[in-house]
Formats: sequence, C-alpha cells, structure tokens
Amino acid sequence: MNEQLVMIVDDEASIRDIVRRYLEADGYKVVEAADGQEALQRFGARAADVVILDVMMPDMDGVEVLRRIRAISDVYVIMLTAKAEELDRLVGLAVGADDYITKPFSPRELVARVKAVLRRPRSPATASSAGTLRVAGLEVDRDRHEVRVDGEPVELTALEFNLVSVLAGSPGVVFTRRQLLERIWGYDFFGDERVVDVHVRNLRRKLADDVARPRFITTVRRVGYKMGGGR
Repeated sequence: MNEQLVMIVDDEASIRDIVRRYLEADGYKVVEAADGQEALQRFGARAADVVILDVMMPDMDGVEVLRRIRAISDVYVIMLTAKAEELDRLVGLAVGADDYITKPFSPRELVARVKAVLRRPRSPATASSAGTLRVAGLEVDRDRHEVRVDGEPVELTALEFNLVSVLAGSPGVVFTRRQLLERIWGYDFFGDERVVDVHVRNLRRKLADDVARPRFITTVRRVGYKMGGGR
C-alpha cells in the first residue's frame, strides 16, 4: 500500500473528486481542502508529501497559500492554473512551486506529474554533494545546506539551493536550461523550460546579483547559464 499522502486544494468539488479518485486508484492517500485556510489547517495537522494547489480561490489564493507553506516546509507543490493566468503561474513558481499544470487537464497526466516530483531528489544531483563551494564572495555549504554572500547568510528554497549548488559546482561551465531541468527537476519533468528562468531570476534577487553586471550567475544568450560573472 502506498503510504504517500497527496493534498488537493481547490474550491471546485468536482475537480477535487475526480483527482482524488485517480490518485486513490494509483494507491495514494488523499486529503482534500476547499480553500486556503482549510489547506493550511490540514497541512499543519499532517504534512503531505505533495500538494496540488489551485491558483484561483476565494479569500486566499493559491500563491499566498504557497508562501505560507514554504515558510514551514519544502513539500512538493504542483500548481493548477488557467491558461490566462500566466502572471499568477510565474509568481507561483517564483515563490517556490515545483511544477504547474494548466486547466483543463488530464487527471492521468496530473497523477504522472505527482509521480515525477516524488522521484525528484531534494538534494543536487551532482557527482559529489559534500563540502563547501566558493565562487567569488559566494559560499555554498552542501553539508549544512547553507548559502552565504560575503559572509552573510541567504535564505533559499530547496530548489534555489539545488540550482546554485549545481552552477557553483562547475564554475565557468555553461548549462542549458534542459540540462538544469534534468539535474534539478529530473529527467521526467513535463513543464515549460521557462521555469528555469523564473528560479534563476528569484535566485539572483536573493543573492543581490546584478543582471547587467553579474557577480555570480551569467546568462549565456540562446544557451543557458553559468556560474562566474564579470566582476
């Protein structure tokens, strides 16, 4: 019996019902929440392994729910979003969502994405994940899961830590977006490659890295990113 718990957060009972039935048929345990407040209460009572979270909900939207979850947990989160909600989707990814799927969606595809995120490592997929990496004033302590810039600690999400760890582990090496997706999100990632750009942008902001004169992360046009700037 699969002991992994999936929380479905959506104000539409019909969506919760069909997703629950497909997940339970695949052996997952399921808990439902009809709004953000109920989701936070249920999550606090028992942390889920994956949260399927709708963006558009009354009172508290999915992005705010995600912010509050991220303050206490690195649980995998898949956002449900309408195609017209591009900005909301990107904001959700920046806050720390792992994946997204647009409505209307195939329940089978959603179950496949749940399986995919659960196979995804929360630590960087590098040859050696131990020790401290140093690039300019950036320190990435893989043992303690800490990042410092000029000696000052920087708070990152798990995905952001994995991203900076992979880049700092090979200074000067250019990684394509697809390579970063495979190393960090996993080989079976379904979504848009632009998710990498969103997380790089958020990471740069936290590292106080100037895009015009990068100290740490450099954009290689039409290719991807590398660690090592021009200062």
